[in-house]
Amino acid sequence: MVDRSYRWLRVASAGFLIAALAGCAGTATGVNADGPVPGPPTTPAGSEVAASVRLLQMNLCNSGIAACYAGGRSIDEAAAVIRSETPDLVTLNEVCEGDVSALEGVLAGAVPGAEVASAFQAARDRDTGDAYRCRNGQPFGNGIVSRWPSVPGSPAGSGIYPVQDPEDPEERAWVCMEVAATPAVGVCTTHLAYTDRDVTMGQCRYLFGTVVAGMRAPLVLGGDLNLGSDDGADLRSCLPSDSVSADDGDVQVVAATPEFVVADSRTIDLRGASDHPGLLVTLAPR
Repeated sequence: MVDRSYRWLRVASAGFLIAALAGCAGTATGVNADGPVPGPPTTPAGSEVAASVRLLQMNLCNSGIAACYAGGRSIDEAAAVIRSETPDLVTLNEVCEGDVSALEGVLAGAVPGAEVASAFQAARDRDTGDAYRCRNGQPFGNGIVSRWPSVPGSPAGSGIYPVQDPEDPEERAWVCMEVAATPAVGVCTTHLAYTDRDVTMGQCRYLFGTVVAGMRAPLVLGGDLNLGSDDGADLRSCLPSDSVSADDGDVQVVAATPEFVVADSRTIDLRGASDHPGLLVTLAPR
């Protein structure tokens, strides 16, 4: 039987791994303001994808702090897109914790009979050591919403990157969960740093070389990687060579393990509610 774990370790350089180990004891366990959190779950080796997965990636710029904030309108636009497109998975960046639960409710209403689930991980505030906060006081970070329930006994894995920009008070984070599709599918999201390209590359290598390396295929990821489209050398050097991917022509990317092929990809106009469009990607079984 072929081992389909696709550990993707080759993307990390020896120098980066030494730096990552020095900055973070352990691998994909991660830490947040409340201490250690479980590492990403695994799925059985040799899983085959039985159906397509439609993933909607959105950076909603809803902190209330950034210049792109549109008064909360991005959540209404995201809700409208979810109702219209009924995706299987939604990956979210730059959202408040309450936004994730609100959009989980929207997906539940849009897909009759769905057993929805969600996960959230806040960025960390360098100055306080606590969760980074939206203007409304809620934790700010990344979220996942799924039309499928989470796999029993497989809690969401999440954490803070060991590589950060010391000049940026927002310390970037990742979150993953395992959902009961057929077969179970791992899903992750993240929003990488934009202030220092070396930091961004270090976080990307940690994401694929350590976090994703601890998960088994099939796996999909949506996020704002801040590395340009997959025509660019930086993103190509970070994504595993055996992965499949689609992007919005700018910084948002959907990537998946080789059980999938990209069957369709398109951007969705959020009508000025965010400085990013939605990115809807259909991943079909190979």
